[in-house]
Amino acid sequence: MIHIKNGKLYTMAGETIEEGSILIEHGKIVAIGSEVEAPKDAEVIDAAGKLVFPGFIDAHCHLGMWEDAIGFEGADGNEAVDPVTPHLRAIDAIYPMDRTFEEAREGGVTTVCTGPGSANVIGGIFSTIKTYGHRIDDMVIQETAALKIAFGENPKRTYSNQKKSPTTRMATAAILREQLFKAKTYKEKVEKAKDNPDKKPDFDIKLEPLVKVLNKEIPLKAHAHRTDDIFTALRIAKEFDVNITLDHCTEGHLIVEDLLKEDKHIISGPQLTERTKHELKNKTFMSPAIMSKAGLKISITTDHPVVPIQYLPICAGLAVKDGMEEAEALKAITINAAEALGIEDRVGSLEVGKDADIVIFNGHPFDVTSKTEYVLIDGSIVFRRS
Repeated sequence: MIHIKNGKLYTMAGETIEEGSILIEHGKIVAIGSEVEAPKDAEVIDAAGKLVFPGFIDAHCHLGMWEDAIGFEGADGNEAVDPVTPHLRAIDAIYPMDRTFEEAREGGVTTVCTGPGSANVIGGIFSTIKTYGHRIDDMVIQETAALKIAFGENPKRTYSNQKKSPTTRMATAAILREQLFKAKTYKEKVEKAKDNPDKKPDFDIKLEPLVKVLNKEIPLKAHAHRTDDIFTALRIAKEFDVNITLDHCTEGHLIVEDLLKEDKHIISGPQLTERTKHELKNKTFMSPAIMSKAGLKISITTDHPVVPIQYLPICAGLAVKDGMEEAEALKAITINAAEALGIEDRVGSLEVGKDADIVIFNGHPFDVTSKTEYVLIDGSIVFRRS
C-alpha cells in the first residue's frame, strides 16, 4: 500500500485539493481527499510543496513503432506497399524496450494510443497501452482501440511515387468507401449465415476490422489536417454511420462552427514542429485555444516521434501561452484524452476505483523548468528522482 500525502492534487474530476492524500492498493486508488487514514505500514510519499496529477495521456502517437536513432531497422509504422492494410495491428510492432518509453514515463506520460502512420488510406489498428513494461501483452489497455485512416497529402505522396492509386484526394475517399462497402456486404453475408453455416463467406482478415467499425465497436481514427480533408472524413463517417475521431485537425480553428455541429472528439497537434508541407500552412498553437474556447472538447498530441513524447505537457503549456485556458489544457492531456479513447473509467483523473497512474511534479508541468519527482503506473513507482 502506498500513501501520497500533503500534495496539491489536481484531480481533473472537478476539484483541486490543496493539501491532499491518495491511498493506493492493488494498483488502484482506494481513497483520496484532504483527510485520508492510512495503515502505519503503508509506504509514504511526502508530496509537500509538490503538484500531483493523473498520469498524462497522448491519444495519438506512434510510440514504439519508430525506434529511436535506428532508421529503417526500427521503422515499423508504415507498410507502404498497399493503400489498404486494415489487418495490421500495432501490438505486433510496438517495441517497449525502446528508450523513448523511459522518456515518456519520466515526462509524466503514462498512457498512449499508438499505431500505424499515415502512408496508407487504411493503415491498421491502433492500441492503447501503458508506458511501463517489457512485454507489450502485459501493457495493453485496448488491443483494438481504433482503425487508422488517412486523408490529404501523405497517401497521395506515398502512392504517386509508386505510380499507383491514390494520387488524388478523390481516390483516397473512393478507396475508403470501397472497403467500407465491401465490409458492409461481408457483414450482411455473415449475419445471414447464422442460421445456415454453409452460406458463411470465407474469412477475410482485411474486412474483419472494418466490420468492427461498422458495428461501432471501434472508431475510425482519421488523420486529417486541412479543412476539406476534415469534411471528407466526416462525410464518409456519416454515410456509413460510424464513429470517428478527428486527429491532427490542424485547420479546425477555421471551421469551429461546423465542428460544433458535428460533436466529435478532436485530437489536436502536433504544433511544436515546422510547417513541412502545404497542408500545414495554417498550423498554430492558437488552434487548440480557439477550438477549446468555442466549446469543443480538445485533446493534445505530440504525434511522437514528430515531437518527442516527453514534451506532451510542454505542448499543452504552449497552447496556454497562445490563449487556451490552463484548466482546459490540463484536461487535454488527461481526462479529455481518456474520453476520446473511451477509457475514462480507468484513467484520466484521480478518483477512487481508477488505475493509480499518478505523476508528482516539483512545479507546474507547463513550466519547462519543472521536473517529475515520482511517476506511478498501476500503483507501482516506475520513476523516482534521486
